Amino acid sequence: METAGLWMLVAVAVLMVGTGLPAWIVLAGVSLAFAAGGVAAGSLDASLFAAIPARLVGLLENDLLQALPLYVLMGMLINRTPLADTLFRAARAALEPTRRAVPLAGIALAALLAPMSGSVGASVAMLSRTLQPRLAAAGMPAERNLALVCVASTLGVVVPPSLVLILLGDAMMRAHTEASHGPTFAGRILNTQDVFHAALVPAAIFLVLCVAIAAWQAPVEPRDVKRRALTRGEAITATVAMALVIALLAGVALGYLYAVEAAATGGLLLAIHALATRALRGGVLRAVLQDTLVISGALFALLVAATVFTLVQRAFGTDRWLAAEFAAAASPAAALAMGLGALALCALVLDAFEMIFVVVPLVAPALLARVPDAPWVAVLVLLVLQASFVIPPFGYAVMMARSRSPEPVGTRALARALWPFVAAQLAVLGLVLAFPAILWRDSTEAAAATTSVGDADALQRMLDQPPQ
Repeated sequence: METAGLWMLVAVAVLMVGTGLPAWIVLAGVSLAFAAGGVAAGSLDASLFAAIPARLVGLLENDLLQALPLYVLMGMLINRTPLADTLFRAARAALEPTRRAVPLAGIALAALLAPMSGSVGASVAMLSRTLQPRLAAAGMPAERNLALVCVASTLGVVVPPSLVLILLGDAMMRAHTEASHGPTFAGRILNTQDVFHAALVPAAIFLVLCVAIAAWQAPVEPRDVKRRALTRGEAITATVAMALVIALLAGVALGYLYAVEAAATGGLLLAIHALATRALRGGVLRAVLQDTLVISGALFALLVAATVFTLVQRAFGTDRWLAAEFAAAASPAAALAMGLGALALCALVLDAFEMIFVVVPLVAPALLARVPDAPWVAVLVLLVLQASFVIPPFGYAVMMARSRSPEPVGTRALARALWPFVAAQLAVLGLVLAFPAILWRDSTEAAAATTSVGDADALQRMLDQPPQ
């Protein structure tokens, strides 16, 4: 029965594709069904159900989760008010001399807003509304337009300090804590800042490549086109808003601010601006709050369901079975290939958060037991996820973008438009694989302030403690 956890993943993938139900419903249903089956077969103890509430309470006491709805609120305040349009027009005006201002402004807007969008699906929705019509008006072919939306929607996977990186950093810290119990472990436990710092260089390289590809693919814009000029007030607003968001995100990524503090500050200032400019009149405020609650609620529901899911998997012993399989691999390189390959396959049907909550906690501990360079493994996981999201026809971002496209685009045409971006992603992945030293590592002084092995052991004992 040790492989039951893998069959649970298969069942989740089939049901999500076949039924279209929300991921949290599928995860909870599959978890409870397999748990009941395991109890009936005598493979699991019925006390497993009593352990679920204590597990969830321990999970939701994590202070880091406070940043989640605040990040989403920031993104919604920008998307649902004229600020997103103002930022786009300001970036377009600044990039006008390139004569490819529309796609480059779109990438700039995506890189700025992606950390706050909430998920790949949310980024696709925002870019389909903000960027896609402008690309079409500028003469961009439909397949290249859709390809740029697909790629831009995945920037939040690698650009720190996005929600994806915050939650992946927490998941990798827990996985590294489990791996630290092995006899060969040395060093300290990974933390979220390690993941932020390690992702900076690969993210910067990929952004540069995206800019180059977008400029190469985009049609040259005529110089004599008349566009509505920015007013002085709009220019000041765009400059201040961009500086604020960049400063807050950079402060979190560099370790000067906590994610919760930065998100609360940004949300408050954006709300004050929207109220002062009367941008929240009518149904806009209701839409902002509704979208924030819907996305945040979906993420919390997904987190709760995934916690139950992984608890059942561990009860079956799937984590121990995977650890034994990785330990039997011929070399750490073989174990790394196995782990990344499994993540890539799962990412074809699961969003980034579903991967972080469901698959990473199962695969990462066994992988880190064989490959102890946790920041390197975390970055490789990010790059593999991002590449899987844009591989047609099954990539998650591809399917989401095609479902929102105003005109149908053939798979072959879209694949031709996407291949330069996929090649760039694979090139960055290969570069990180071949040269781990290019990653930004924390200094010894910074490392001293992070979680110690003893603290991590205490955390793991607390998480595994049975309910009283």
